Amino acid sequence: MNKLTRYSRLALAALLCLCLTLGTLSLAAAETQYRKIVFAYATFNNIPSEETLATVEEAINAVTRVKIGAEIKLKPIVIWDYTSTVSLALQGGEQIDVFQSLGDLNNAISTGMALDLTDLMDTCAAESRALIGDSWLAACSHNGRLYGIPTYKPIALTPMLVYRQDIADELGLDMTAVNSVGDITAVLAKVKAAKPDMTPLAAVNTGNIGLGLTIPNVDYLTDNYYSPKGVLMNDELTVVDYYASQAFADTCALARGWYNDGLVMKDAATTSSTAAELMASGNYFAYIASYSYPEADTAASLEAQCGGYKLGAKIVGSAFLDTTSINALSWMVASTSSAPEEALKFINLTFTDPQIVNLIIYGLEGRDYVLSQDGFMSYPEGQEAASVPYTAQLSCGTLGNFFIMYPMAGTNTDSLAWELEQNKTAKTSVAMGFTFDNSSVKTEYTAVTNVIDQYLPGLLCGSVDPATEIPVFLQRLAEAGLNDIIAAKQTQLDSWVAAK
Repeated sequence: MNKLTRYSRLALAALLCLCLTLGTLSLAAAETQYRKIVFAYATFNNIPSEETLATVEEAINAVTRVKIGAEIKLKPIVIWDYTSTVSLALQGGEQIDVFQSLGDLNNAISTGMALDLTDLMDTCAAESRALIGDSWLAACSHNGRLYGIPTYKPIALTPMLVYRQDIADELGLDMTAVNSVGDITAVLAKVKAAKPDMTPLAAVNTGNIGLGLTIPNVDYLTDNYYSPKGVLMNDELTVVDYYASQAFADTCALARGWYNDGLVMKDAATTSSTAAELMASGNYFAYIASYSYPEADTAASLEAQCGGYKLGAKIVGSAFLDTTSINALSWMVASTSSAPEEALKFINLTFTDPQIVNLIIYGLEGRDYVLSQDGFMSYPEGQEAASVPYTAQLSCGTLGNFFIMYPMAGTNTDSLAWELEQNKTAKTSVAMGFTFDNSSVKTEYTAVTNVIDQYLPGLLCGSVDPATEIPVFLQRLAEAGLNDIIAAKQTQLDSWVAAK
């Protein structure tokens, strides 16, 4: 009996030991549970399969488990569905922890989708703060609170004339003499004279021949280039009517002269074609648009889209940075995130960790891309962007830190230094960091937008006479409430200046 009792006690002790061991293992397992972060990003490339995504996620998580105690779930969304998809997902309670703005940062803030990051930055994203700087971060702030981190990329857009190099060579055009928008007229006239069946200047897109981009030092105060409603010009802090300015009148007069002389396409105000499509047709010589890369790189990057013609590019204006140019592409933590610190730490990694950002952009080395000995990325032999299992290469300028991504084969690395210098030296608006809340003039915004849509394309494409149409345009804008918008902007701007 005693022997049995002794064995029973031994068995009980062994069982207790086992239970303690299992409990310890369970506790250890619990301690290694990682916070799940859903990362929603816009892509221009094909959406990969779930199986392919899982392989990229696992490579990312091998880093993030150690560095930030989290696992990442990738959620690529096609660019044209991105904003609505994210908004509906957050409204419906679906988990998204990290998302980006596509020109709609103010909406994300005003609707409560974006989390206030102010008190988390120093502990969760100090490296990103140091990299980007407080002046740029101010562009993602509202009422002194920070809501986003702007993508760190070549952001200073410079107006350029993109042209057919083969035709310039054939006609002996001296493109080195083209340094401003005023120098373009003579070049277009020579092309027209030598090739009467060719239209010298193409539209960039509907209602836009690029001339408006060449008006210097305009801060659209949270509006966009296509529909300004009260702007700052020439380093002044007084909000003015853009359409009543001499610069606007002169630009419209130049467009009208080009139109009358047959130097610009006649249906530029209404065409549905883009510059690339028009250039690819072989019927156009040039177009004006803004780019953030050096002239040679810009031209080379556009050749495939423009029909394979040899292109040149010439800067015809200066870069200018305002709040919207910086915060258009920004990264936010969703206000609904249950792990905001880990979410912000992951955003920080996309700005500071080359391994993370290149995994998101290019996928797995060997399968989705190959890397040369000198660090240039290309697709595996026989593969391209559309055929590899995973790539988000076309999103390289929208995600994290562009300057730590692998350069594509054929890239001139000297250009990166030029682009960084442009970011640092580009002229900056005196109202950098100011954003306008248009909620008090919503009705006027709608009415004024409708008037602008009716008149602006024809004026900037030269198809209507500015001498007669600008006065009518100004009257219609006043009737629609533009002066109320200007007054509201001035009031908010004055308050912003006083609070600085």
